[in-house]
Amino acid sequence: QVQLVESGGGLVQAGGSLRLSCAASGRTFRAYAMGWFRQAPGKEREFVAAVSWSGDNTYYADSVKGRFTISRDDAKNTVYLQMNSLKPEDTAVYYCAADGRTARLRVDPDYWGQGTQVTVSS
Repeated sequence: QVQLVESGGGLVQAGGSLRLSCAASGRTFRAYAMGWFRQAPGKEREFVAAVSWSGDNTYYADSVKGRFTISRDDAKNTVYLQMNSLKPEDTAVYYCAADGRTARLRVDPDYWGQGTQVTVSS
């Protein structure tokens, strides 16, 4: 399997920024689409962002468009989520995910990280 480890979560004030990182190991990172999901208490897990295996295409949930940016660094086997203009409703556990196809990643990823907490104070 692919192992995914997130980092960079924490407590920030509304309007602030945070960058999450996800380090991958195991199978070849280059061949996988990567993405981020989040889950708030009492809410279902929701898709946040994804980047294709080539890095050429990115996808975002409507709620984060214009504020979040996903990117990948294949040399470091790492995917990032830059979060700007954070809102209290962004508070959630954020999970890194990987899959062989970008479309499938958005609904049922093959691999998951352990999650990292992001809390945005109002």
